[in-house]
Amino acid sequence: MCGICGFYSKKDIRIGQLKRMNDTMVHRGPDDSGEEIYDAGGGYRAGLAQRRLSILDLSPLGHQPMSSADGRVSLVFNGEIYNFEELKRQLPDYPFRSRCDTEVLLAAYEKWGISFVDRCNGMFAIALYDRKDGALYLIRDRIGKKPLYYWSEGGNLAFGSELKALMACPEFPRRIRRDVLPRYLFQQYVPEPDTVFENVFQLRPGEILRFCRGETEKSRYFDLAERYREGIAHPVTDYEEGKARLKELLLAAVKRRMIADVELGTFLSGGYDSSLVTAMAASLSAAPVKTFSIGFEEEAYDESEYAAKIASYLGTDHTGRIITQREMFDLVDSIPEYYDQPFADSSQIPTMLVSALAREKVTVALSGDGGDEFFCGYGMYDRIRQAQRLDGLGGLVYAVCGLPGLRQARMLEKLPLKVRAIAENRDARFKTQLCSPRYLDCVRSMAGEGEVRFLQEQGYGAADWQVRRMLLDMETYLPGDILCKVDRASMKYSLEARCPILDRDVTEYSFRLPQPFKYGNGVKKKILKEIAWEYLPKELLERPKKGFSVPMDKWLAGPLKERLCDYAETGFLRRQGLFDPEYTRGLVEGWLRRGDGGAGSGANDSRILWAFFIFQQWYERWMER
Repeated sequence: MCGICGFYSKKDIRIGQLKRMNDTMVHRGPDDSGEEIYDAGGGYRAGLAQRRLSILDLSPLGHQPMSSADGRVSLVFNGEIYNFEELKRQLPDYPFRSRCDTEVLLAAYEKWGISFVDRCNGMFAIALYDRKDGALYLIRDRIGKKPLYYWSEGGNLAFGSELKALMACPEFPRRIRRDVLPRYLFQQYVPEPDTVFENVFQLRPGEILRFCRGETEKSRYFDLAERYREGIAHPVTDYEEGKARLKELLLAAVKRRMIADVELGTFLSGGYDSSLVTAMAASLSAAPVKTFSIGFEEEAYDESEYAAKIASYLGTDHTGRIITQREMFDLVDSIPEYYDQPFADSSQIPTMLVSALAREKVTVALSGDGGDEFFCGYGMYDRIRQAQRLDGLGGLVYAVCGLPGLRQARMLEKLPLKVRAIAENRDARFKTQLCSPRYLDCVRSMAGEGEVRFLQEQGYGAADWQVRRMLLDMETYLPGDILCKVDRASMKYSLEARCPILDRDVTEYSFRLPQPFKYGNGVKKKILKEIAWEYLPKELLERPKKGFSVPMDKWLAGPLKERLCDYAETGFLRRQGLFDPEYTRGLVEGWLRRGDGGAGSGANDSRILWAFFIFQQWYERWMER
């Protein structure tokens, strides 16, 4: 696990400047660093840099940038290739010098060309410079586990694992894209491929960018929706056969992720996904697996007792800690430093705390991420199923409210929120993206017009709304929110997080499993749960999902109130020129005056205001200092 950055440019970027870019990410790789610059011809120079967190082959032989034996290719790499030993056996003619997966990538590229990436099973962001054709390749893994940003302007390109590396690049302009702000407020993050800055983008999952002397080409080596269609065309018809095969693939995925030359453990929340991963790791380990969980003072959020019971049942070496509200609050000011693009999923705070706890004893932690998206685990999927069943009735209600003589808007406002959401869900492009019209109006009034929902949904072609929403979450929410959250939180403490459920073989096999295998008779994650019951008693796992949460309402109305009001001061907002001053000020004052978080309005104002607060905190750190 590391941080990478570099450039391909006609600008006179010196090695010291490249080092400054690289050192902004020292938390991602405290063990080693390296920077090199190459003549790329035509007045261009290419630079590669890496901060290393040593996981495999801790010797200097793992130093990056690393070059091939013949000197043709150099690369920097962030992540892990879990099948590197298998690939290495297919490359018997290459004179390997190290035991690390980085050198396998060099050998694989020299044998198979850029198509080598099709053979890789892992999480990765790769920057590869080929002296023979003078091209720089940027490559991101299939699901988007590892981040990769790039700035392309004026025939020059710079890239980095984090935006702060680009902000340290000479002449970086820091121009904010106003059109992404409504989407950010609505989604709580900036969806790919955009970023908060003009001419700066996120490489999408499964994408390759080729840059050569000012010319850019992009291609996809993995398209999730296409792979789903291929998988469902060859469905598994026998449930027990599917369960046995899925268990086999999950065990293999966990085993691959237990390969490390450093201490390893697991996050254990007490939920199904982390418990299953932990149980499988325990079954494969000769020594007790190290497990980590945090709990909360407020009983409504606390699951630590369940995690402790599961750890006891499995005989793990467990470390748990109860977190106070003060400890969570103290991390608020660090958010823009490590989430250097506005990011408002408040569960980032407890994720940072459990990462800090794990890092006290291990360098690698396995997590259960991906189970909800690939196996139908979110409560939203229940509501989507219901919305599809009631869609016809909702259309009738909408039509009746619009009959001559009736004021449709007023009639709809009198309906219960859940009924209204279904009745007003008339746009065929967004059938699975249920939301309150009041919420949409709020973010648009605050930050400007523009579509804040995702257009990908209409391209999936799945009749089942639940399947469509799962695919949408896999392509958007999973990489943009969940994986981003875990990557930045874990790397803040130089901890590598690995996700067995997101293994290539597991995810692609999941597409062959019919939806009733995942959502059977109203049971979410049916097949995954039944596998978990083979390792753990059902009564230890079967309970309502709580998840990580923070009291952001109390904070915004309490210790953060003065800063929130300062951020919403009309004079400041006019000078800033990003949010509507009068509307925003009124929203803040109204919310504080009501003291109910917008209860009953369907707007969830506190969620919008938290995103606004986090943005202004980011702006203060990265635009004003």
